[in-house]
Amino acid sequence: MENQTNTLPDIKQTLVFNAPIQKVWNAVATSEGIAAWFMPNNFKPETGYEFHLEAGPFGNSPCKVTEVNPPNRLSFEWGKDWSLTFELTDLEGKTEFTLIHSGWDLDKVTEFGQPHAAVRETMSQGWGGLSKKLAAYVEA
Repeated sequence: MENQTNTLPDIKQTLVFNAPIQKVWNAVATSEGIAAWFMPNNFKPETGYEFHLEAGPFGNSPCKVTEVNPPNRLSFEWGKDWSLTFELTDLEGKTEFTLIHSGWDLDKVTEFGQPHAAVRETMSQGWGGLSKKLAAYVEA
């Protein structure tokens, strides 16, 4: 492995939702579901499928599906450096949900020239809010 000293830790958040796994899967692995709590998009749950997240003032972020394993795991590349993984575990009617946002590097900046270190802090807090939106959506 080449110089790994400048990588920043993944953002990782785990929550338990009072909702069945299939309902949570539909919320994180369908275009309608993702739009309800995250961003408008043209996602399809197909490995290799290229899609966009409509990131408001930041325009359309290019993404590519890298893994689809219903109803337990979905991964996709986001922008030029990041990857997002959603992991779901069935807890007898409830669902443990883990979000992993990886690809952080102290030496890199985003497409908009912002240092990863600064954006990571903002994103980490942002995911907290989004997780609450997702909980409200699947538990409704």
